[in-house]
Amino acid sequence: MTDNGPTHADWDVKALRSAIDSAGVALWTWIIENDEFFMDARGFELWDLSPDTVLTFESLSAQVHPADRDRVRAAFVATRVVEGHFEIDFRILTSTSDVRWISARGQGSNGDATSHKTAGIFLDVTGRKQAEEGHELLAGEMSHRVKNLLALASGLTTITSRTTETKEEMAKQLTQRLTALGRAHDLVRPLPNGQGSAALLGDLFSVLLAPYDDLSAFAGRIRVAVPRLGIGEKAATSLALVIHELATNSLKYGALSAEQGLLDISGSTAEQDVEILWSEQGCPDAPKTTPEGYGSKLLQRTVGGHLGGSLSYDWTVGGVVVTLRMRVSDLVE
Repeated sequence: MTDNGPTHADWDVKALRSAIDSAGVALWTWIIENDEFFMDARGFELWDLSPDTVLTFESLSAQVHPADRDRVRAAFVATRVVEGHFEIDFRILTSTSDVRWISARGQGSNGDATSHKTAGIFLDVTGRKQAEEGHELLAGEMSHRVKNLLALASGLTTITSRTTETKEEMAKQLTQRLTALGRAHDLVRPLPNGQGSAALLGDLFSVLLAPYDDLSAFAGRIRVAVPRLGIGEKAATSLALVIHELATNSLKYGALSAEQGLLDISGSTAEQDVEILWSEQGCPDAPKTTPEGYGSKLLQRTVGGHLGGSLSYDWTVGGVVVTLRMRVSDLVE
């Protein structure tokens, strides 16, 4: 060995630092005895703090999301006596009030009463948490859609049974309605780029509502008169979800649930907006307040978010008028 070159220890430290930096890992140490808290430069960046900030665990925990703060404090305090490794995920608030997810992983004192510090790493897991939340939302929506489809199939079966006298006739009409539902799903399936609009606005309403206005129970009692407007592939699925949700609600307790119910869909354009009036009459048992629950939230989120519009309810005697107002530019994209 000579004194001119780096030692193996020097190379190990450099390699370790490089690996830590490339993994986006922040190192931290908590001196339990006096509550001092130390982090490397990556840690200050992760917590959106100035590098010259003097830290204590108490001051750092104040930046933890209020909903997670007690849980985080309890987990860190427990490291004084915990044996082995620990891990906890929590949210913090940055200086711009953005929410960031942090995973804290470390080694406790292993029950050693003489140990006065605990150390570990911080990881930014915001992307993973957002993906998990997206998956949960998707699973919730899929579950809700499946339940609605089951309710819709049950309602269509009931409607068909009231207007048919033989099982063969019932099977035929029910098959026609379910087939129409299949056509509706084919219609609103997004098209490849360059093939224009996914559907016309009127076609979207007519095809999606066709199962309810077949050859018997609701023949001629669903009327559609909306502006001729091409719906882009991005908006088609969202608007189809809105129509499906409104139709399901109508089947449960609105015009489509009553023998004398009438559903009228009309529309007009004004400046940059299109306004759709979904009017139901002849449903004396309809609720007199805006429905609450996952379906209502899904409607509001879809119309207000995906379609850039608004949705409102006006309850009348024996019916309701639902007003959908959306930007034309958001529908045609």
